[in-house]
Amino acid sequence: MAVWRALSAALEAQRGHLFPWVPVAMALGIGGYFTLKFEPETAHYIAMLVVLALAAALWRWAGFLWRPFLAALVAVTIGFLLAGTRAHIVAEPILGFRYYGPIEGRIVAIDRSHSDKVRLTLDRVYLARVAPDRTPARVRISLHGEQRWISPEPGLTVMLTGHLSPPQGPVEPGGFDFRRMAFFRELGAVGYTRTPVLIAAPPEDGRVGLLIHRVRLVISSAVQEQLNGRAGAFAAAVTTGDRSGMSRETVEDLRASNLAHLLAISGLHMGLLTGFIFAALRFGLALVPALALRWPIKKIGAAAYHPSKFPDLI
Repeated sequence: MAVWRALSAALEAQRGHLFPWVPVAMALGIGGYFTLKFEPETAHYIAMLVVLALAAALWRWAGFLWRPFLAALVAVTIGFLLAGTRAHIVAEPILGFRYYGPIEGRIVAIDRSHSDKVRLTLDRVYLARVAPDRTPARVRISLHGEQRWISPEPGLTVMLTGHLSPPQGPVEPGGFDFRRMAFFRELGAVGYTRTPVLIAAPPEDGRVGLLIHRVRLVISSAVQEQLNGRAGAFAAAVTTGDRSGMSRETVEDLRASNLAHLLAISGLHMGLLTGFIFAALRFGLALVPALALRWPIKKIGAAAYHPSKFPDLI
């Protein structure tokens, strides 16, 4: 009884502070799904749904001491079900052999490979002598050799002759599993070509995803026109997420200086960060009438994250 009272007192003291544990419990469920050595069958998912329903029903009649544990069980179950649902949603055919031959598809992403070559991600893929139900939904191809006959842009349907192979697993136990990442990105094959890439059809209009991607590339090009060289490529990468202009040397320098994480938080995250700093400083200064009426607080807020644009203020 003493242990029970102590546990009750501890939970009572944490009332209102247990919500941050919800994502932790969901992460445990997601991790449980990925630690399985087999793919759950329909019966397993039905059992998890039954557990979810029972825990949710018992929560209503359970006492205060049991409710946090039932809520944690619900969150763990939801995490497991979300992971399984996501895996089935993105499941697409994976190439089961090494392929060499004609490849046709629509460009949906452009970046650079580790060898500093332009790399295209294609959807609506066509492979000669491969049945449609066995053709990957997306493939990624590095462009080697001379490629002066095309200027890649999202929406272009291209054709080429190249090599493809299934995504490979980790090179060491516990290492990075590229095959898992490729699965959730619907990449069913990766490879390269040494032949020219040719245009098979012009870009299509109307698809929002490709329109947004094209806008990002337009912004990236504008940034690189204003800032030449490596500075422009880096600015475009952290602003729009487009890394196609960054050389391998630049990426290696960022890694050596422990700044490569800036690329991982590029685009939206950097925009949110700079926007937050700007708004916080501007509205903070606006709370001081003596400064707000006499100083250009908008420019001061902007100069806080880009002082080189406002040399007259620094």
